[in-house]
Amino acid sequence: MERLKSNGGEHDNPGYDSTLDEPPIYVETNFSNGDHRTVRPSVVSAFGHDTLDRGPNIDFYRNAGSVSGHRAVRPSLQELHNVFQKNGAISVPDTVEDDGEGSDGTPSDDLESAVPVETNAGALKFGWIRGVLVRCMLNIWGVMLFIRLSWIFGQAGWGLGIVVIALSCVVTTITGLSMSAICTNGVVRGGGAYYLISRSLGPEFGGSIGLIFAFANAVAVAMYVVGFAETVVELLKDNAAIMVDEINDIRIIGCITVVLLLAISIAGMEWEAKAQILLLVILLAAIVNVFAGTFMPATDDKKSKGIFNYDSRIFLENFTPDFRDGESFFSVFAIFFPAATGILAGANISGDLRDPQEAIPKGTLLAILITGITYLGVALSVSATVVRDATGNVTDLVTAGLSCNGSSAVAACELGYNFSSCAVEKCIFGSINTNQVMTMVSGFGPLIIAGTFSATLSSALASLVSAPKVFQALCKDNIYKILHFFAKGYGKNNEPIRGYVLTFIISVAFILIGNLNTIAPIISNFFLASYALINFSCFHASYAKSPGWRPAYKFYNMWLSLLGALLCCVVMFVINWWAALLTYAIEILLYIYVMVKKPDVNWGSSTQAVTFVSAVSNALSLSGVEDHVKNFRPQILAMTGSARARPALLDLAHSFSKNYGLCLTCEVIVGPRSEVLEEMNAGMEKNQLWLRKTKRKAFYAAVACDRFRDGAESLLQASGLGRMKPNTFLIGFQRNWRTAGTEAVQSYVGVLHDAFDFEYGTLILRMNQGLDVSHIVEAEEEMLKSAKEQQALDKDMMPNGGKAKGLFRKSRKSSKPVLTTRVSVCGPPPPQVAKMNERLLEASAQFQKKQPKGTIDVWWLFDDGGLTLLLPYILTTRKKWKDCKLRIFIAGQPGRCDQDKQEMQSLLEKFRINCTDIHVIDNIHVQPSAESFKKLEDMIEPFCLHDGSKDAAQAEAMRKEQPWKITDEELSSFEEKTNLQVRLNEVLQENSKSANLIIVSMPIARKESVSDFLYMAWLDILTKDLPPTLLIRGNHKSVLTFYS
Repeated sequence: MERLKSNGGEHDNPGYDSTLDEPPIYVETNFSNGDHRTVRPSVVSAFGHDTLDRGPNIDFYRNAGSVSGHRAVRPSLQELHNVFQKNGAISVPDTVEDDGEGSDGTPSDDLESAVPVETNAGALKFGWIRGVLVRCMLNIWGVMLFIRLSWIFGQAGWGLGIVVIALSCVVTTITGLSMSAICTNGVVRGGGAYYLISRSLGPEFGGSIGLIFAFANAVAVAMYVVGFAETVVELLKDNAAIMVDEINDIRIIGCITVVLLLAISIAGMEWEAKAQILLLVILLAAIVNVFAGTFMPATDDKKSKGIFNYDSRIFLENFTPDFRDGESFFSVFAIFFPAATGILAGANISGDLRDPQEAIPKGTLLAILITGITYLGVALSVSATVVRDATGNVTDLVTAGLSCNGSSAVAACELGYNFSSCAVEKCIFGSINTNQVMTMVSGFGPLIIAGTFSATLSSALASLVSAPKVFQALCKDNIYKILHFFAKGYGKNNEPIRGYVLTFIISVAFILIGNLNTIAPIISNFFLASYALINFSCFHASYAKSPGWRPAYKFYNMWLSLLGALLCCVVMFVINWWAALLTYAIEILLYIYVMVKKPDVNWGSSTQAVTFVSAVSNALSLSGVEDHVKNFRPQILAMTGSARARPALLDLAHSFSKNYGLCLTCEVIVGPRSEVLEEMNAGMEKNQLWLRKTKRKAFYAAVACDRFRDGAESLLQASGLGRMKPNTFLIGFQRNWRTAGTEAVQSYVGVLHDAFDFEYGTLILRMNQGLDVSHIVEAEEEMLKSAKEQQALDKDMMPNGGKAKGLFRKSRKSSKPVLTTRVSVCGPPPPQVAKMNERLLEASAQFQKKQPKGTIDVWWLFDDGGLTLLLPYILTTRKKWKDCKLRIFIAGQPGRCDQDKQEMQSLLEKFRINCTDIHVIDNIHVQPSAESFKKLEDMIEPFCLHDGSKDAAQAEAMRKEQPWKITDEELSSFEEKTNLQVRLNEVLQENSKSANLIIVSMPIARKESVSDFLYMAWLDILTKDLPPTLLIRGNHKSVLTFYS
């Protein structure tokens, strides 16, 4: 086996990192039989002989364009199974490299398919501590810790305060567990929450949540920066250093801060990571400072402001809630919960993590634990040292003999301070009255201010990095094509510079004009919607029980994930009901948009898995239900050939089944199986894709057989699944039966006999122009192929792939040698042929467009169970056929026309089928004209044996030599039936020449009695020179009923 070698490194994968894993190494090996091949040493040493088979290797499971190594190609089953050509060159490429065409930004099949534009050599990758733990802790430790935590525990008491923190941690922990399961179910690339949700639930959910999540992070930058600016302005105000006024100072400081943060971000992830470490050190020092302050002896000034040392009386008094100013448990919870929404900070930079599968679960869950304990520790320390109300007046001491029992502040009273005046008028100190409690409690106040700065800036920096990263991943998948401009990355880390600029613009806009108090609950709900979908993704993937769902992280539970999703939805309404409704509305609109656009991606989502499970379940439940005539619907098996070969046949079949019944478009590829198998396999996906793109709700099925009839028989017997099995067979009329040859006619009529044997309702469509447009389709495909080859040739002839400028600019008038060669070989069709093709194409599109006002003429001559009447009725219910009225034609006896018409009218009324007119034809039994009969005689003349004038022995010999010919005895036996077909054509010409569609009861040929050529002559003469005609014969089982 000769290995395909790289052409001078010309197609080297730019994303390949040789330090990660080398592609298979091959050596030259000689064998005793004289063969000289390039094989893997491991294969030879393991099996002792040269073999095309390969041992298991990770390179076989990569995708084209894998960023972690070359994809190797194992030998195909055909290469191992087919007859070995001793002297033939069997060439199996060992590695496949992506040519890069269409890779950048096009929707990828899987997670490794995106090929980076720039090399990733030297890219900075973070471990779980710097990449996830630090970022999550910084994001969760927000300004809430230093400004609002004491107020929350003052309102709710530490009893309900613990519940607030615990409930928040429960929601985030469940989300963390779900995220851990999803992260460890395969390689994780950049995109964070968007990547996890889209690859699990599909592009509809992922695309909708990705956009609002990126927007939420961008606006969150503004929120955190405004929080920082407000703190700075407070300091300026205390020192009488206001620049303009408070509002404009906040805007100025906010804009300057965002510019500095943007500079840090654009400088690269390394600088951003160093800044985060510095901010973490400051934040940790501030937290330690709070705990240290609670152990320092309280001064008189602190005591007058309600701050004491640890005391059980203060702790017990702060246990019960004391909600004021209309606050409640839910309102307090709504204020605290946004502090817990930083758990995705690490996941959002998943593309910059060394091992996201390990880092995200470990770092996120540990961050939730550490921050949860920190919040509880700080809150309980404050609850044990700070009373709810204090005057700040050092002279408000308890006078001798004053009883503390009736005081509103018992603990303070017992500690020697009288704050009872706070019950009458509002005090400005105490845990419930001021946001500066942490500053006053701490050992060194300015460090708390520094901690507040650190908390706001770290959260703003994390959001400023997260938004562009998530947005870039979304744009790379090209779900929203208009946003593809932002997919491009720069530098060794593939930094989304364009995304940074967009995030900067959004955040500055909201700093300048946004009402952040109104925006804040919407942003919190956007984050919660992401958490809800992460939880639901885990539940959904577990529920689908797909074999591909094998997370390495086992500490999760599908029902716990579902509970987490429901909790997130409930919390959304608790925080703000109108913001929750707005979030759902935006998400639904984006979901519908993506669903309508149908991005060309396939990520193996759990939605696909659940759809499959649901389909199997429904099919199984359906198989246990007995068929009932009221539920009968035509399930079409249409012999169209390839999906594009006979458009009129497919369109008519689709009109019958629409979205409510099964429609199979089938092809029999005739030839030796070894030769046609490759063609069949290649056509399966192509034909099904064409059906989907043209919105034909049908399935494509193909079989490879030596004979057409054998293939059709296989399809008739084996198609379908349980009750979802075709019951109606549709085939085009064989117009060339007189020149096709004996075998072709016998095969065609044999298929009709098989359809009757298997009790199919059988339909034959005839159109004067014909049905088969495959030769036109093939010519069109050939022309497209030629154009592509010419385009590739022009590109290869140009320096730098046709991208050069100046002297090497590509000419607009490029030559067409390839196209000219192909066209000159084929030659343009003659005018007569071109005109025929034009008429054929026009006729083939007849059933695609809306039908003009007219009639569908139904010639219900024989009772076949009602299929001949049901199918035209179904057509009239379709939008394209709604302007067509039914006209019913029946055969009647002379003198009974009125009675026959009344009987049919009564039957139609019982069936609840409306028609414009009922015609009773009472002269069908009349002999056809000599002219018409002459047409039939000319038609069958070449196939008549003319054995009547011969003696018995000679006639017998003629019948044995040509058994397929029509004997004189047969013509005599079926003279009346033959005359009937000729006469019916005359009557059809008289009554239905202007109909949009004619439907006629199909004559049946008794097996081994009517020869194939005579039967074809019947069908031909019956439908000759008419508008589109459909012959129908039901399986003589009722498909109509008038019972309820």
